[in-house]
Amino acid sequence: MAVINHSIGMDIGGTNTVMGIVSHEGKVVARDAVKTKDYPILEDYVEAVSQKIEAMLCDCSLTGGDVRGLGIGAPNADCYRGTIEHAPNLPWQGEGLPLGDMFSRRLGIVVKMTNDANAAAMGEMQYGVARGMRHFIMITLGTGVGSGIVVDGQLLLGKDGFAGELGHVIVKENGRECGCGRRGCLEAYCSATGVVRTARELLLATDTPSLLRDIRPERLSSKDVYDAAMKGDALANDIFRQTFELLGKTLADFVAFSNPEAIILFGGLAKAGELVRKMTYDAMEARLMPIFRGKTKVLLSEMKDADAALLGASALV
Repeated sequence: MAVINHSIGMDIGGTNTVMGIVSHEGKVVARDAVKTKDYPILEDYVEAVSQKIEAMLCDCSLTGGDVRGLGIGAPNADCYRGTIEHAPNLPWQGEGLPLGDMFSRRLGIVVKMTNDANAAAMGEMQYGVARGMRHFIMITLGTGVGSGIVVDGQLLLGKDGFAGELGHVIVKENGRECGCGRRGCLEAYCSATGVVRTARELLLATDTPSLLRDIRPERLSSKDVYDAAMKGDALANDIFRQTFELLGKTLADFVAFSNPEAIILFGGLAKAGELVRKMTYDAMEARLMPIFRGKTKVLLSEMKDADAALLGASALV
């Protein structure tokens, strides 16, 4: 029997859908993309993506029988039913959209689905810094805060497949409004968006000199804050300190929940590297119960942003 050494990964976003063929070693050997919002009719979208996948397989001298299957990371994906459930940023609205079954029938291959943070956790376990770990938490620090929890080598999914929404635990009672509709969520403070909100608040509330004052508030980004912090800007460093002390304190509660070997940080904010890692670790360690102290590492992901979504999704199969 021939050894099957490739799988297909797909990352569905509100703007773009990226597809790639991934080797067993974790190398993306081919990739393509479509504009998600160009296809308001779901059937048209499935057909367009399927044609792209078939063309990639052909270019790599592969067929559907030469791949393990298709793994999909998508917003509001129900991993049990292979459906999309009320995803506000996707063009197809409704409950129980059978995307997994549609692709499986169209391409004639196995299809697995999960949300993007779970896909990132799977990719990290298969190809990244979590290789060999059986207990870890993946925290994605991007526009929002996502999480994937691995216990005993298995993703924690829950009854409906939506377990692990750690970005939406309440960290400040009656705090900032979050995109989920509640107030005080971790995501409202420790995402890239949260960093910008903190920056704007401090710029208004203080007269501290800062490089950030040279940037119009509506154009301010988390990268601007990072760049200023790297230049020794006191206000920018205070923004990062507030953000990652809060993240670290919250991670201490997550450690009490699942006793992980490591917490892995991934995404745009994690690019700040050791600055973010150390602030987060020190704040977490200071708040841990004695039985957990010194036992949980805070690590930075080894996966490249450009490949992470595809690697994570492909690891599902």
